[in-house]
Amino acid sequence: MMRALEIIVALLMVAILYLVVGVVMPDHGSTSRSVEVSHDFRQVYDILSNFRRFPDYGVLRAYDPNTRFTFSGPAYGVGAETSWTSKNRKVGDGSLTITKDVPGASRVSTLGSAEIDWALKNGWDGHNKRIIIELERSGSSERLVKVTMRYKVDYGWNLIDRYSRLYIHGEPAAFVQYTLGNLQNVLASIPNVSYNDVQPSIVVTKPQAVLFVSTRAKRTLGDVTIATQKALTEIDAAMKKLGVTQAGPRITITTDYGDQYYVFDVAVPIDTSTLTVAGQSYDLTQPGQAGASTGASAATPGTWEKNGALVVDGNVSARMAFGGKALEADMQASPASLPLMRLNLEAYAQTHGYAFDPNTHRPYDVVTNAVDPNTGMGGYKVFLPLTWAPDAVPGQSAQPAAAGSAAPAIVASVAVGASASAPANAASVTPAAAATAG
Repeated sequence: MMRALEIIVALLMVAILYLVVGVVMPDHGSTSRSVEVSHDFRQVYDILSNFRRFPDYGVLRAYDPNTRFTFSGPAYGVGAETSWTSKNRKVGDGSLTITKDVPGASRVSTLGSAEIDWALKNGWDGHNKRIIIELERSGSSERLVKVTMRYKVDYGWNLIDRYSRLYIHGEPAAFVQYTLGNLQNVLASIPNVSYNDVQPSIVVTKPQAVLFVSTRAKRTLGDVTIATQKALTEIDAAMKKLGVTQAGPRITITTDYGDQYYVFDVAVPIDTSTLTVAGQSYDLTQPGQAGASTGASAATPGTWEKNGALVVDGNVSARMAFGGKALEADMQASPASLPLMRLNLEAYAQTHGYAFDPNTHRPYDVVTNAVDPNTGMGGYKVFLPLTWAPDAVPGQSAQPAAAGSAAPAIVASVAVGASASAPANAASVTPAAAATAG
């Protein structure tokens, strides 16, 4: 009997000690990690102000490659949300929602600090769980960005939750540490350019029939101009022969901007998608329906190429191109600035999680003003075709496709590849279909 009484007293003492320690322990917990990245401040801010790239840098897929992500709310800023599901108990089910995003994309480039807050829901103990991300310019020339990611949680009077604070340096700390490490790797894959002065928009236009010539030139303005004029001369002769009319400004589609040579297509939109070549009628909206004769040369007028283009005359081919979404920016500058603008658009798309493939949906530019011989400046609309994107960039009102617009929105590789198909449902991303950028 005495032995039993001793056991009961001991248990009571342990319980009292448990209660006393639990009451004394803090009703909240936090853990943080920091890293410095050599990247543009605006880019770091943008990639953390949306969740489209989170599957790429978040640690969850390292635990379970089959983790499934879904997205809801706005694509960027406060209210943006990602949810995930996994059969791996370490990942489980959860969600992140952006609850704070200051000072905003329009002002962040002029300031030296920023804060982004994520509300977290998952199986960890506690409530009011959140991840606070603080950005600060650092380094002697302020070219570095110090990223501090802090996990915070409240426990209230739940003593069991308070004791879980002892393990906050376990999974929560690992989540923060490895997510920051992966973020560095993702940023390293993005062109480190400043697009602060670029004001892009997402546009949609309709498919357009074009005549084009594939060419290449050394990377000098003079050589590119000569190659372009030669291609335009050939296209002009083909238009006269076909009896068609130019329906818009000249378009240049980039295939490869190499170290020494620039490979590109020169395209001109035309006013019809039905052409009569070698005495036979062809519908460009139905490529390959009128098959080429057996054994015909690949350059024989009236033959369909494997990429869906119709050989018209010599180096000139025709096809339907464009139609869909693209990231577009206007510029008044020397044509030598076009490669930098293309990099700006690629970086913008990557930090915002817009999907694109420059191999099958190549970037291109449309001339709006010819180059002034006195200033060397011209006007251009530069397009980056997108295979997935929201209807608008942050701060832009979505615009419908302009009827009869000759400014393409998605180039289905004017000389290579098929026209772009409708993008897959981007509200749900599995590992195989996760949005990639570039």
